[in-house]
Amino acid sequence: MKYILKKEEISDELNDLDPLLHTLLVNRGIKERHLADHFLSPNYDRDVYDPYLMKDMEKAVLRILKAIDQKEKIVIYSDYDADGIPGAVILHDFFKRIGYENMEVYIPNRHDEGYGVHTEAIEEFAARKVTLLITIDCGTTDVSPIALAQSLGIDVVVTDHHLSLHALPPAYAILNPKQEGCNYPEDMLCGAGIVFKLVQALFLKRDFGLTKGTEKWFLDMVSIATLSDIVPLTGENRALAHYGLTVLRKARRMGIQAMCQTINIFPAHLTEDDITFMITPRLNAASRMGNPKEAFLLLTATDKDQASELSSHLNTINNERKGIVAALIKDIRRSLAQKEPEKIIVIGNPNWKPALLGLAASRIVEEYKRPVFIWGRAEGEFIKGSCRSDGLVDVSDLMTRAKEGFVKFGGHRLAGGFSVSHEEIHTLPKRLNDAYVLSLEGKTPEILPSIEIDTVLSLDEVNQKTFNLINSLSPFGMGNPKPLFLFEDVLLADVILFGKGKEHLRFTLESSKGKKISAIGFFMTSEDLSVLPQKGAKINLVGTIEESRFAGKHEIRLRIVDTV
Repeated sequence: MKYILKKEEISDELNDLDPLLHTLLVNRGIKERHLADHFLSPNYDRDVYDPYLMKDMEKAVLRILKAIDQKEKIVIYSDYDADGIPGAVILHDFFKRIGYENMEVYIPNRHDEGYGVHTEAIEEFAARKVTLLITIDCGTTDVSPIALAQSLGIDVVVTDHHLSLHALPPAYAILNPKQEGCNYPEDMLCGAGIVFKLVQALFLKRDFGLTKGTEKWFLDMVSIATLSDIVPLTGENRALAHYGLTVLRKARRMGIQAMCQTINIFPAHLTEDDITFMITPRLNAASRMGNPKEAFLLLTATDKDQASELSSHLNTINNERKGIVAALIKDIRRSLAQKEPEKIIVIGNPNWKPALLGLAASRIVEEYKRPVFIWGRAEGEFIKGSCRSDGLVDVSDLMTRAKEGFVKFGGHRLAGGFSVSHEEIHTLPKRLNDAYVLSLEGKTPEILPSIEIDTVLSLDEVNQKTFNLINSLSPFGMGNPKPLFLFEDVLLADVILFGKGKEHLRFTLESSKGKKISAIGFFMTSEDLSVLPQKGAKINLVGTIEESRFAGKHEIRLRIVDTV
């Protein structure tokens, strides 16, 4: 990996700020004082937009209010991941809060049904006299099933954030800021974020006898989904994630309390990393390893014992999932070692479980620094797979260019899913690599991806004050990466591999003043680094600064990214 120290710039408007904060803001393109003030101090009233700016919002709200008034049977139909399920929780809790009981939540089985709205489910809903279907994080590409629903007397309100492949479905209303003709200011909301806008709009139209601002308590679910679905943490998303984390830390939900206890985290200290690396995998384990409804039941639990049991179960199956994925990655590595990978890695095996391929694809992208498409086979007539981008290539664009090779595909720039017939799977590698070549026409591709380092720091600056200053830019994620620092010529006092399988790495560094500082690399061994470190050596380390409270011990430490 190539690392580049960002060119030092200054802004006269930010000269009164701490020099490090000044540098970090300018590195993020924030050079004007009012923009810096907005970024450092999110404001709900200022940063969260009017939901009625979204196309079809008025139509969707009036249809739902009609259903409520006439006590129609409503089905909430959500995707099974850590975006769709929190979205289902938001809408479920809205109906519960206003006392509406004639509704149910339907989450398709990942293995038997797969992603999207399905004809069989629609037929079942019609037989049970359902008259309103509200989708969450799906529906934009489900033209035929939604057409069937409308023909059977079921009005469909689509809430989704995925791109349309061709024509939009004939739904009663479509809430999707990416659709043509929608001028909503933030088109990168996650699925649960769009559901929140719907609930916000419903409360603006009618208060249902509840306190103004009731919907803000649902922001905990928006925060989990926003951080899980890797949408840019800028603009409205930044505000929603910021306030959502505030609600999460109050741990008003039994399920959040139970999950924090299971993974040994204090709710009051929850961070975006805790969500992304600890909570999200356990929520997703429900659909990958069993029944997605278990994650939904955890987040809506009102009984402490039930919440504890579900949290423990999700933790157990997530550990099982880790073992299966580790074996899968080893299998993929063996296959890739037999030949030189092309610009786009396309690999598969009928024995690989499709539900786990996205996790494996992410790891292979990290190792090979190129887009990855991995396929496997489950029940059903088609082969299914997942893809991940290296950050430079738009995998959604690649699949669109190679669309003749797919039965179905969807996703966004960084990640997606697809299904392929058994006949077409053999031509898929060539189709995707040809599409990659076409996508580069008129462009000069970067040969080696580079990572920009914000600035150089000394180990003496690894302290609470520096962490607090950095943390004022959080939450971090896509669009607002954690500040990355270079520590030059630092003494490596100790090197330890730890964990059950010795899969984690810890350096003990010594500052010029003799202070010992820990540097941690999870799921990182010496082979993952550019330079192999040895005890007693002096190294250049690239990393971030973080606060750890593991097992009640407070520590400001480094998270290792690489040694150079």
